[in-house]
Amino acid sequence: MSKLSGKVAVVTGASQGIGAGIAKSLAAEGASVVVNYLKNKDSADSVVESIVASGGNAIAFGADVSEPEGAEGLIDAAIKSFGHLDILVNNSGVYEFAPLEAITLQSYDRVFKTNVLGVVLTTQAGAKQMTNGGSIINVGSNITRMLMPTSAIYAGSKAAVDAITRVLSKELGPKKIRVNCVMPGPVDTETSRAMGGGNSEQMKMIIGMTPLGRIGQPEDIASVVTFLASEDAAWVTGALLLNSGGL
Repeated sequence: MSKLSGKVAVVTGASQGIGAGIAKSLAAEGASVVVNYLKNKDSADSVVESIVASGGNAIAFGADVSEPEGAEGLIDAAIKSFGHLDILVNNSGVYEFAPLEAITLQSYDRVFKTNVLGVVLTTQAGAKQMTNGGSIINVGSNITRMLMPTSAIYAGSKAAVDAITRVLSKELGPKKIRVNCVMPGPVDTETSRAMGGGNSEQMKMIIGMTPLGRIGQPEDIASVVTFLASEDAAWVTGALLLNSGGL
């Protein structure tokens, strides 16, 4: 039997990149998956089609998880479609880099609203439905270990996710809800390539700094998330798991 057979999962920001990889990995292990998207419905539908073609079960649902009605609507969609909720992956996020003097109120609001408030709102809505326990996995970043110049706002938002993870693991533990955080290093995604991640010199520098000698792929993150969602990680909560090839 697959590790997640009979389980229901919600993955935020799952229309592409890491989120899409996570959704496919959870479905491959038997979970029914709600593929959340904000704007890119076509890509989310494509993820669902790929899951269904492989024998899995999934739906796409558009929602802005940084708004209360969006977060609640997303969780409600999981309950209406599949009857319960066992796994929540808070993957939605934005990143922005700027020196101190270039930081604006708008950039702060944009990053923190999605990366921090979105996690809180979706977890609020999801935890209420995990009446038989469950697993919540937050997608953080190794930026909180590297603390690079120009990353103050992004690193600050992900440091908040680290702290929220550890606090809620204690708060939700008595309800048999595990809360963990995966901290990816640089991953080859559509977004990272659009922001210059495909630049050969920059890529050579990142790879040169990485002990395992390569940039990450969505599947590298998805496999760890799937482990944390499963009973293989039944004794794991409050963990901040660095998944960055050693970077």
